[in-house]
Amino acid sequence: MSVDRARRLTTRQDALIAAAALAGGLVMLSVRGYSVWSPESWDPPREVRLIPLLGLCPAMLLRRTRPLTGLVLATPFNIADVVLGPGIATAMIYGDALYAASLYGRRRTAEWLLGITVLASLAVAAALWAAQSNAADGVIGGAVAGLVWVVPVLTAFSVREYRFRAEAERQRAEQVARLAEMDRLAAVNAERARMARELHDVVANHLSAVALHSSAVLKVRDLDREEIERAMEVIRENSVRGLAEMRRMIGLLRDGDAADPAARPRLTELEPLVRRTARSDLSADLEIAGEPPELPAAVELAAYRIVQESLTNALKHAGPGRVRVRVAFTRRSVVIDVVSPLGRDGSRLPGTGSGLVGMRERAAMLAGEFSAGPDGGLWRVHAELPVDRHAAERAS
Repeated sequence: MSVDRARRLTTRQDALIAAAALAGGLVMLSVRGYSVWSPESWDPPREVRLIPLLGLCPAMLLRRTRPLTGLVLATPFNIADVVLGPGIATAMIYGDALYAASLYGRRRTAEWLLGITVLASLAVAAALWAAQSNAADGVIGGAVAGLVWVVPVLTAFSVREYRFRAEAERQRAEQVARLAEMDRLAAVNAERARMARELHDVVANHLSAVALHSSAVLKVRDLDREEIERAMEVIRENSVRGLAEMRRMIGLLRDGDAADPAARPRLTELEPLVRRTARSDLSADLEIAGEPPELPAAVELAAYRIVQESLTNALKHAGPGRVRVRVAFTRRSVVIDVVSPLGRDGSRLPGTGSGLVGMRERAAMLAGEFSAGPDGGLWRVHAELPVDRHAAERAS
């Protein structure tokens, strides 16, 4: 037999257990560690009692790799040992074979072994009672048989249950760890998306105005001094405001919720925002309907950013005409409508579409509604943001 095949049939630990069992059995035989049925008529020599021991110990080599096969091989030798006179060492070895078959085998095998060992113990008790005509002998014999045969199987059941619970707890811990990692990744992605929306809205609005007016100054050579100063004023104002909002974003990233809430954009600043949205062929006006209530910070910021991004898109893509911004306040929602002329000659500045995505995300986070698209010769942006303080706090 090759070394690799031997390793497949047994394990190093089981080989050591078998060797230790053989040594212990030999010691027990030498000190007469066994019982006899009738010293006058039946007391086999030690050489004969050695046969069950030599048959039981090799079966222990299979206790982990082939536990049921090991039990089948050990059972005849155990019966022979009982017939000769039960020995302490052989009883312990066979009990270990029952334990290994119940623990390392299938659960159904363990259930069958429990029933068989219980019946065998009862049978031993009945046989001794009948043979000795003494109930006490039957009870003691049945108890010893149960101790040797039934207890190892019950112990294996207990160990199996413990291992099953330990494995279930391990899998549960792994699942909790995976869920925690998924929550962490979701939180990181949500924070990245929030930062992307804020940075896009801050940078796009102000830099678009700067780019458009600086392009006009560079391309149109016959601008008078007043028009140049007006364009430079717009460039300067948008640059200063862009820097202020960038500083606010940096403070938010550094200090989190400790950032100054007064620095957040507010709907009361919509009028100067609309006024700054202008090209030589495009103007904008603002209509406020209803009495502005005290809004949650998340709702107010989302409304401001949606108007801001809509105006930025109008600067970049709208045709000549007028942009109309309407903000209506009700008890339950803030309704935003921005209507601009549909551009015919393509975009004045390149776009990526992330602005529409950001506006849609802002509305969705507040359980609101958002739509944007052409409507006849106009481009219409419509948003409804519920004034729900609990939802706004969760969005924040």
